[in-house]
Amino acid sequence: MSLAERKYVYFVVFITGMTALAVEMSASRLIGNVYGNSNLVWASIIGLILIFLAAGYFVGGNFADRFPSLTFMYQLLGWGGFTTGLIPLVSQPILHLASQAFDELNIGILFGSFSVVLILFSIPVTLLGTISPFAIRLLVEDRTSSGKTAGRLYALSTLGSFLGAFLPVLVLIPLIGTYRTFYLLGFLVCVTCLVGAWKQGAKLKWMFGGMSLFLLVCLIFLGGKPLKNSVGQIFEGESAYNYIQVLENDGYRYLRLNEGQGIHSIWHERELFYGGPWEQFLAAPFFNLAPNGGIYELSNVKRIAIIGLAAGTTARQATAVFGEIPIDGYEIDPEIIQIGERYFGMNLSNLNAIAQDGRWGIAHSPHRYQLIAVDAYRPPYIPWHLTTLEFFQLLSDHLTADGVVAVNVGRAPGDRRLIDGFVGTLGSVFPSIYVMDLPGTFNSIIYATKAPTRVENFYQNLLAFYQRQDIHPLLIEVMQRFVLYQQALPQAEIVFTDDRAPIEWMTNQLMLRFLFSGEVEKLQ
Repeated sequence: MSLAERKYVYFVVFITGMTALAVEMSASRLIGNVYGNSNLVWASIIGLILIFLAAGYFVGGNFADRFPSLTFMYQLLGWGGFTTGLIPLVSQPILHLASQAFDELNIGILFGSFSVVLILFSIPVTLLGTISPFAIRLLVEDRTSSGKTAGRLYALSTLGSFLGAFLPVLVLIPLIGTYRTFYLLGFLVCVTCLVGAWKQGAKLKWMFGGMSLFLLVCLIFLGGKPLKNSVGQIFEGESAYNYIQVLENDGYRYLRLNEGQGIHSIWHERELFYGGPWEQFLAAPFFNLAPNGGIYELSNVKRIAIIGLAAGTTARQATAVFGEIPIDGYEIDPEIIQIGERYFGMNLSNLNAIAQDGRWGIAHSPHRYQLIAVDAYRPPYIPWHLTTLEFFQLLSDHLTADGVVAVNVGRAPGDRRLIDGFVGTLGSVFPSIYVMDLPGTFNSIIYATKAPTRVENFYQNLLAFYQRQDIHPLLIEVMQRFVLYQQALPQAEIVFTDDRAPIEWMTNQLMLRFLFSGEVEKLQ
């Protein structure tokens, strides 16, 4: 083997390592668009990808001893690249069926399609896994240099994997979408094989050329198809964090993310009450009374923070109720902020939309707030670092003396352990806790006040507001809902900490109970 051929084999190993991990990262988005990005989904993807790679290492080692030629290695890699590019074509009808099944909670189709899609990765990933042992067999010339050669190859493969971990998430998927990412990865591998075969003058160059041309046509003409065809869909797109949908029906616009089981924001040109968690945050300050024991006035609320801004539903409602007070809205996905501005009227002059993680953003905020609304939880996507004792202590430090934290938490039929855990954790920081269940949903709102308060304070404020004409009807509505749906405070002993917060363990069980219950909530 010439020096040029040896160098090119090293390059092939680098490309293979990059593609293998890029396929794994892209698989999470392809499947996550329908099934979400819970740790159960990730565990399934990572576990099976590792099994497929292990099979590839085993098969590749045997093939390398039986057919130790560059031509055969290129054949394996070429088919690996081509089948990688075929994944979107084969999976698309299955995923469309699965998305409908998710909306209808058809468990059989859900699990069946999930299994089929994962199996689709078996052929390309196994073929990609054959390359490293094959390259070692071709490049090792004597035992004295075998360790050095293998080490170089594994180093190059790992460096390629490092690139493959970031390239789809940060560049390709946001720029060209999930389907085109697979086409591009397959095309890149096939072109790599084409160049290698051309250097050798092998007849296989025509086969690799045909594969590359086919995937190039797919990349140009087929990548723009909608991932979902939901009724009323007026926008879909992908960001580094989410698959995003905007639906419109009877004048209402809905923001859905990933598998689409949650409605993250709602907008209507004239209506402000949606029967969800967004407006219910507005009741939070009124567990307080004025310092003299009188009514807690709306003017006492001077600044609000929202962790989990989404497309700005709560901010719009808060502005209607409290006036144009400053609102700091933390939303980790900048694409969602743009969607909010485009489709959800999130162009409020008093809203400061900040594309940051909520915990980091609050920690670096110079302000103190009368209300901090936490709406960043959607089981099973609960960021554990936004659930802990340390996080809520951080929120307490950024509250005024009359400040309140309000948290939107999910539950499942007959399973309130997540609610109990939050009550226990919040109770370690705040002196007074209140819980209400949102009717027709699997959501509860937990209120925690920095100063000791009584529920009678809330009733006193509500009774006074009934007599006044300057109170927005939306505030009266949400305060009445708290009175009607307040729950007894559980005796909770669980406290989540930065060291131990078994959120995934709880949410996995919660989601499974929800799926198998067959119940569907009205708003989420």
